[in-house]
Amino acid sequence: MINKKTHDSIVVLGPTASGKTRLAVKLAGILNGEILSADARMVYQKMDIGTGKDLKEYFYDNKPIPYHLINLVDPNTSYHIYQYQQDFKKAFQLVQANKKIPIVCGGSGLYLEAVIKDYQYTAIPINEQQRFIYLNQDYSDLLTTFELMDLPEYKKTADVATKKRLIRAIEIGLYLLAHPNLILPNSQSLHPIIIGLNPNLEMRRENIVLRLQSRLKEGLIEEVEGLMNEGVEAKRLAHFGLEYKWISSYLLGHISQEQLVEKLGVAIQQFAKRQMTYFRKMEKSGLKIYWIEQENEALELLDKYFINPDFGQLTNTS
Repeated sequence: MINKKTHDSIVVLGPTASGKTRLAVKLAGILNGEILSADARMVYQKMDIGTGKDLKEYFYDNKPIPYHLINLVDPNTSYHIYQYQQDFKKAFQLVQANKKIPIVCGGSGLYLEAVIKDYQYTAIPINEQQRFIYLNQDYSDLLTTFELMDLPEYKKTADVATKKRLIRAIEIGLYLLAHPNLILPNSQSLHPIIIGLNPNLEMRRENIVLRLQSRLKEGLIEEVEGLMNEGVEAKRLAHFGLEYKWISSYLLGHISQEQLVEKLGVAIQQFAKRQMTYFRKMEKSGLKIYWIEQENEALELLDKYFINPDFGQLTNTS
């Protein structure tokens, strides 16, 4: 049994352009760790600039920092959260076997929560036919459908914050009702120290603008154009997030380059706000997040912990 004061990993999370990768790399270098990406888009190959992989940053004192769960599949290959959970567990065990500290880094709240809490319902298959029917219904009608389900325990934890999540909650509920004797795998949740990077609003906005300008100069538009030339459809690209959605729209002639920069910049700001909302929801669900504005605060925080070199664990000394 794991002691409640013992931690098996560090999680670095935060909104886009907050400096998560830089901090995770620094911690990995100092603590002899390896990085496990928790980003829903970084699993895809040939999508480097738009997803912000920043692989050139994975060095500390001129030594490469090992990373996992990046560049796993082709952009035209479907990859779901359940697959991510399975790949994460393998990578996590490998890092521990190497006697290294697992450092989970990302901004995809659902992916983070799925591996921290080891969500079990992700193994339940998607019902595309049923989803198509529900997409044409109002949120209020869907919520009524969900509330009528005789699944009191499941309904306590189900996420129905958006129409998309509500549809998935109904999907899971219907499956549970159809399979009352379903036995899900044993949970193996993490016990991490969770550090949240949250620069002040003005700094965050400035970082987003500067990073977008930098990525455009690095060849972001050309990256998206290359994907389209290889047969990745615009509808599929929109699935990969804001940069790919707006740039494919620009390349198809639907908006001007000036509109692209303006609309994409605003959309990223709004996305960062939604990320923070999700992280706050994670806190309300019981996860302790140590919020900081600058990376040096993380080092001060971790001074309260010592590393057990035999087990690769972090133990609270306070």
